[in-house]
Amino acid sequence: MKDRCTAIVLAAGQGQRMKSKVKKQFLSIAGKPIVYYALQCFEKASFINNVILVTSEDCVDYCQKKIVEKYGFRKVEKVVVGGKERYDSVYAGLLACGETDYVYIHDGIRPFITRDILERALDGARETGACVVGMPSKDTVKIVDKEQFVTKTPKRSRMWAVQTPQVFRYSIIRQAHEKARLGRMDGVTDDSMLVEKYGDCKVKMVEGSYENLKITTMEDLFVAEVILRGNEL
Repeated sequence: MKDRCTAIVLAAGQGQRMKSKVKKQFLSIAGKPIVYYALQCFEKASFINNVILVTSEDCVDYCQKKIVEKYGFRKVEKVVVGGKERYDSVYAGLLACGETDYVYIHDGIRPFITRDILERALDGARETGACVVGMPSKDTVKIVDKEQFVTKTPKRSRMWAVQTPQVFRYSIIRQAHEKARLGRMDGVTDDSMLVEKYGDCKVKMVEGSYENLKITTMEDLFVAEVILRGNEL
């Protein structure tokens, strides 16, 4: 039987660093909102069965009418309300999934995912139960103390910058979230951290793309415009 795959796309952020009245996931690149491009990739991937779009309570109607219906995203099965923190929004998405085998968790402000990235991530998740995409660090990384004095320089060959999507067997990520929610979740910045702590499988790392940037500042938005124009040539 073919595995069922669900994508959770997170679009509930406030985007304070963007310093814009419009939330960053709805800012425009080439006339379309940033989140459109991620949704489009999942829509076109034949192995993705359905999509859960997670947003803030005040944006549910906007997402449904101005994004899902306007652009004809048939795979977006539900638009659900997220929470205060990213992990709360992910958990809301997990609760909305229904029956599924694998779940993609993706930041809606990463518009340049591709089918190849989605396939590599799914292959990794099938191998171990958990997979994240990322790229080897181009820069030397320093570990510093609270006073910002360097304490360690890890080998650059072992350093990867983590991206999304992150893909998990549904039962593994759901259980990890539920175990984590019994205690404190301070400092949780991505979902693989929870599997690393509460799961019983190794997390596989596969290559994403250096173009798979997370748009958090106006400078990132300018870069995204350049990437999009280059991809259209």
